[in-house]
Amino acid sequence: MRVLVAEDDAYTRDGLIEVLRREGYEVVGACDGREALELFERESPDFICLDIMMPNVDGYAVCKAIRGRNPQIPIIFLSAKSEEIDKVVGLELGADDFIMKPFGVHEVVARIRAVTRRCMALPAAAESHAAFRLNDLEVFPAELRARRGDTAIDLSLREVRILELLHTKAGEVVGRDTFFNECWGLDYVPNSRTLDQYISQLRKRIERDPKNPAIIQTVYGVGYRYEPAP
Repeated sequence: MRVLVAEDDAYTRDGLIEVLRREGYEVVGACDGREALELFERESPDFICLDIMMPNVDGYAVCKAIRGRNPQIPIIFLSAKSEEIDKVVGLELGADDFIMKPFGVHEVVARIRAVTRRCMALPAAAESHAAFRLNDLEVFPAELRARRGDTAIDLSLREVRILELLHTKAGEVVGRDTFFNECWGLDYVPNSRTLDQYISQLRKRIERDPKNPAIIQTVYGVGYRYEPAP
């Protein structure tokens, strides 16, 4: 899933891009409204994080132009403005959400995940992200969630990809290169510990006993495997 981040402040833009990439998104960045419109046409993003006060073309004008071409694409406004009227104008122009600066990482991630769920719930996306089961854990990709009984577990986009890959290759050993190519992208330069750290954190939330995992099993020196319970 590709996100366009349009923000003229380089520090904020780079921070958002880093957060989104950690979550598993492809990200393109624009430093002003004119570049945002160019990237929108060229990159066809799935949703947009859009600053309001940008040079050349402001965020309101960008939002209006994009809405004229694609009424459904989700747009989140980012702004240091705090007046209620600015929120009203942004929402009337068709923004799906409005995040005030300064904002915390957890707030941004939560709102991005909410928008992602709306994207993945659209008919075209939902067909390719059907729910599946890993032993007693049921995974709902379109919701970015898993459930065990009455317990819901929030997942990042990348965590969903990891579980989808293990489910698709049930019973097979999935090597590290396959994980990186499928869940990080072909242009990612892997760090030897990145995958292990991701798996370790994911196990803490989805395994009944993370020290004796039943869903994500380690195959030493090769990768990981999901072996369906008999």
